[in-house]
Amino acid sequence: MDIQNTQSQMRKGVLEFCILSIIQKGEVYPSDIVEQMKMANLHILEGTLYPLLTRLKNAGLLNYRWVESISGPPRKYFVLTDEGKKAYEVLLATWNDMAGAVHQLTQNN
Repeated sequence: MDIQNTQSQMRKGVLEFCILSIIQKGEVYPSDIVEQMKMANLHILEGTLYPLLTRLKNAGLLNYRWVESISGPPRKYFVLTDEGKKAYEVLLATWNDMAGAVHQLTQNN
């Protein structure tokens, strides 16, 4: 068994959910997502984040708006669509069910 591959697959499986979790709190700039993920010890590079944001936008879960910046180029801020809010709620329920089941299975009796 390739433990590193399994770890990587587990991490990839929750990245979109974690990103939606951050965005559901309110409009957010990508570097803020990177920072919040880092603070949660889930490091993500912008080169990984942007394709995920594009995929979520193309799936109709996110919208964005451009905001002019006085210190550089315009910034793209992301927010959940109504469909994104519904998808987040479904994923949250799924996560809670799975986390509870895994917790139960991994406890020493």
